Formats: sequence, C-alpha cells, structure tokens
Amino acid sequence: MKAEVFLPDDYRPAEDEPFMNDRQLEYFRRKLKNWRKDLLSESRDTIEGLQDSTRNIPDITDRASEETDRALELRTRDRQRKLVAKIDSALRRIDEGEYGYCEATGEPISLKRLDARPIATLSLEAQERHERREKVHRED
Repeated sequence: MKAEVFLPDDYRPAEDEPFMNDRQLEYFRRKLKNWRKDLLSESRDTIEGLQDSTRNIPDITDRASEETDRALELRTRDRQRKLVAKIDSALRRIDEGEYGYCEATGEPISLKRLDARPIATLSLEAQERHERREKVHRED
C-alpha cells in the first residue's frame, strides 16, 4: 500500500521538479479518475435519457429528427467509451511506472502536453511523425 501523497488544491506539475515524481503522478491520477467519473456519469445520463425518449412519434419529420439525435448521441457515447478505455490504460501506466514517457522514443512527454491530454502516449514530435506517416499512407 502506497503512502498518501499530499497535493495542494492549486498544485500544477512544474518543469523544475523531478519528472513523474509522486506529486506529479498523484496529480495525473486524480485528473484521470475525475475525467473518467465525469464520462461515466454523462453516459448514465444519456442511457436514462434514451430510455425515457423511446416513445412513438407520429410525425415522420419529428421521428427522423429524434432518430438523428439518438444516432449522434450513441456515436458520442461510443467515443466516450473508447476514451474511458484510454483513461484506464493511462491509470495502468501510472501504476506500472510507465506514465509520462513516449511509447515510441522512451523520452518524457512534456508536462504541458500531459496536462492538456493526460491520455497521451506519444511526445508531440512522435505524434506529429505518426500523423504524417498516417496521412501519407491514407493518400496511397
């Protein structure tokens, strides 16, 4: 069992402290867990909303509009489901001591990038290389 890490409410990871020290890891762990909790809460609300809205709408235009809204909501939910899986993966990397390091190069991912996208697995440079390669292959 790990000791509780004290983290002031206004704590932000800084470049002048050791990379992925206990405080930074706790900061990202909390950030990821809160994000996950929010996504799951939204998901429950959506499911309840979809169950409540399964009513027979006689007007064909209204029904089409409702079906479009429902399809959009389900697509959003699917994206969020995938996001929860990425959050779980990031939490696992924290537990395994691999969080914050680029999968491609092993180099630290910048704190700014991690703060903006805590599920990032590639440094900005590696991500840009990956996207360029992907674009070239898509154009083939």
